[in-house]
Amino acid sequence: MTDPSRSGDPADATADGTDDAGSPDADTDRSDSEREATGARGRDVVVPDAVYKRVTVFSTLFAVAAVVGGFLLLDVATDRATAELSEVQPLVALAGLGLIVVGAVTYAFSTRFRADGMGNAKDETDEISDNG
Repeated sequence: MTDPSRSGDPADATADGTDDAGSPDADTDRSDSEREATGARGRDVVVPDAVYKRVTVFSTLFAVAAVVGGFLLLDVATDRATAELSEVQPLVALAGLGLIVVGAVTYAFSTRFRADGMGNAKDETDEISDNG
């Protein structure tokens, strides 16, 4: 078999240059939960319940604290949004914006984690309602 990454057809190649990801033997080494995780959101990380709870609690706490701290720094830098442009402290304002970005990135990264039995509502099939 030839290397699909060298065939010239971008549809044949995978990111790592290995065999076609759609081949039947590509999923033989993975468990059912891993195959579920690689559905529509292949970047999900399946972890035990205790790890999921800790990651969720502490990353959310850190993200909220960083965003609130960032806005406080922006408030200080602009003297409650009343300072003239020449009186604004640019380094403090940049530090505030940086904290807001760090909080947002932390929260976004923490949403990649899932507990072992969790599904994704977007991946499930639509169920027909029988209430009418």
